[in-house]
Amino acid sequence: MKPNLTPHITSLFAAALFAGNAIAGTATAPAPQKSDPLPLLSFCDGKIVFDVQERLRWEIRENNFDFNDGARALTDDNWFEQRFRIGITLKPTDWLKIYAQAQDSREWLSDRADIPGLIGAEGDDTFDLRQAYIEIGNTKEIPWGIKIGRQVLSFGDERLVGASEWNNIARTFDAVKLSYKAADWSIDAFGSSVVVPENGSYNQSDLFNGNETKREQVFSGLYFSTTAIPVQTTDLYAFHLHENFPTTTTNFLTLGVRVKSKPGVFASAQASGLSKDGKATVAPVATKPVGFDYDAEFAFQTGEVKDKDLTAFAVHAGVGYTFDTALMPRLGIEYNYGSGDKDPTDSDTETFQNLFPTNHKFYGQMDVFSWQNMHDLGVNFKCEPTKKLGLKAEYHAFWLASTDDSWYRANGVATVRPLTPAARAASNYAGSEVDVTATYAATKWLTFEAGYSHFWAGDYLADTGPSDDADFGYLQATITF
Repeated sequence: MKPNLTPHITSLFAAALFAGNAIAGTATAPAPQKSDPLPLLSFCDGKIVFDVQERLRWEIRENNFDFNDGARALTDDNWFEQRFRIGITLKPTDWLKIYAQAQDSREWLSDRADIPGLIGAEGDDTFDLRQAYIEIGNTKEIPWGIKIGRQVLSFGDERLVGASEWNNIARTFDAVKLSYKAADWSIDAFGSSVVVPENGSYNQSDLFNGNETKREQVFSGLYFSTTAIPVQTTDLYAFHLHENFPTTTTNFLTLGVRVKSKPGVFASAQASGLSKDGKATVAPVATKPVGFDYDAEFAFQTGEVKDKDLTAFAVHAGVGYTFDTALMPRLGIEYNYGSGDKDPTDSDTETFQNLFPTNHKFYGQMDVFSWQNMHDLGVNFKCEPTKKLGLKAEYHAFWLASTDDSWYRANGVATVRPLTPAARAASNYAGSEVDVTATYAATKWLTFEAGYSHFWAGDYLADTGPSDDADFGYLQATITF
């Protein structure tokens, strides 16, 4: 058994408090996760606010990585993951915020090495700086703002850019972001480099020579959002990724559009009827998110990836209906597609590049797929038996878009099977997955979550090697102040 790496929460809290104050003069962050902080964490009429989060998760996995009952892999195991965060917000005026947040992440009792990213491990990332930024702006008075420093970047549903909060370390960027907000539209412009977790060392981005890969990464973009079409939010975006390795160059553009209906807007429109003069009235926003809803996203990419010419695209489309009953049941169906490469031997690539997503919430809880080289047909159902309890069930059927390309896991880098002649000749049916999750908000500050998933191995796995089914389960508790 490995030595107990569990931090003593009291001493860790004190250390985090010291670190937060030490860097507060040079950084800032979003407001704390709770908009109404507890009195003991808010001081000076809200000008100084602390936020604290502790998350503990137990996971058990079987065959998730090799789909092989005949071999006992290091990943066929169960373990605990713990994450502690403490942040401080300073708001001396309405137009200035300074935020700093420290994080301590640990993986306990696993057979695999606790090194982030090694054999799928989330690993240990001992006490480190997660966020530290300064934000200037007050949208009540002026439409523009600027945020400078280590921060979370999140756009749309996070299919391409997000915090990846399921991951025990999660994701932040060293970035500068400019924002402009009008009555019915907004636009963000940013330049950034992703922060790289490194066990035993201070986490850095490429901007500061993080992990010393010499890739010189710069990720930048524009994100425009509008509610000019009353029934939906419409987003347009352009992202650019540049990475200059010693022997290859990556340099490509992602252009996309996303639409998402407002909750309950169609139920409101139906209920609005006609005014006394016979003219249609403007539909109010529904008090409950009932009736039909939809969302869709399309992204196109062009440029080069490691000196190969890139032309790729991805699609998401979903529709659902929420019934106006006590349990608020919603039934939905969706389709996801990410293009794959057609010939690994030529100088072109058609593999969609998934950028920096939060994939865990989209393509199955077992994280065996990312938004690239895939077809995913999904059905989902959720309900709320009580105000505190939420239940959700999902089913996904997966195919590879091309067997001349790899099957990419949720991180977009690791692959399920090597790209051999047998794999290129295999069936493209990867398998299917069912996920069941329950979330219970015990109090305002304590939430429990549990889930179970099963993956039925498909013909692609049978054609390329072991093809046993896989299982995954977890229990999680989160305390947030």
